Amino acid sequence: MLNRRQLLPTLTTLGLLALGFAALGVAANGPSDDQGLRVYKWTDDQGIVHYGDSIPSQYAQSERDVLNGQGIEIGHVAGRKSASQEGAQAQAQQAAEQRAQRDRFLLTTYASAQEIEQLRDERLGQIDGQIKASSTYIDSLALRLAALEERAMHFAPYSADANAHRMPDDLAEDLVHTANETRGQRTALDVKRQEQADTRAQFAIDIQRYHELTNHSAP
Repeated sequence: MLNRRQLLPTLTTLGLLALGFAALGVAANGPSDDQGLRVYKWTDDQGIVHYGDSIPSQYAQSERDVLNGQGIEIGHVAGRKSASQEGAQAQAQQAAEQRAQRDRFLLTTYASAQEIEQLRDERLGQIDGQIKASSTYIDSLALRLAALEERAMHFAPYSADANAHRMPDDLAEDLVHTANETRGQRTALDVKRQEQADTRAQFAIDIQRYHELTNHSAP
C-alpha cells in the first residue's frame, strides 16, 4: 500500500497527463467528441518529427499529415516543391514516359528476342564494314602522306642543303590537304567505333528488357 508521501508524485504525474489529453480534446474517462480536432504532424529541417494544432510559419509550405484526436491519419497535405525538386520530378516523369514508349515499341515491333538479335547482327555488320573501309582509306592516306613528306625533305626549309629550292606550292598544298584529311578520317573512325559500342550496348538493353516484358506478361 502506498503511503501519502509515495502517492503524491503519482497523482501529480497522472494530473499532468490528464491535462495533456484534455488539451488535445481527449477526455480521460470515456470517448469524447473530437470531430473538429485537427493535429498536424510535420518534420523540421533537422529531420525531427513534430505534432501540434498549428504549423509554424517557416513550415507552412512543408509536407504534413493531418490526424484526428485519436491520432489516426485523416489527411495529407503535400508540400510545395522547390524549383530543383520540380525539375527533378519533371526529368523523372520524362524518363518514365520514354521508358514506357520504348517498351511499347519493343512489344509492337518484335515477335521474339531472336528478331532483335538478328537486327543487332545486321546493324553491327554494317558498322563493322564501314569501319574496315575507313581503316583501309586511312592506311592509304598514311602512305600518301609519308611519300609527300619524303619529297618535301628535298626542299627548303626541310632539306639540309643550304642551296635547296623552295618547296613547290602544289606539294605544300597536297601535304596540308592530305594531313587534314587523315586527321578528319581518324576522328570519323573514332566516332564510328563509339557508335558500334553504343549500338551493341543498346541492343543488349533492349533484349534484356524484352525478356523482362514478355516473361512478366506470360501466364
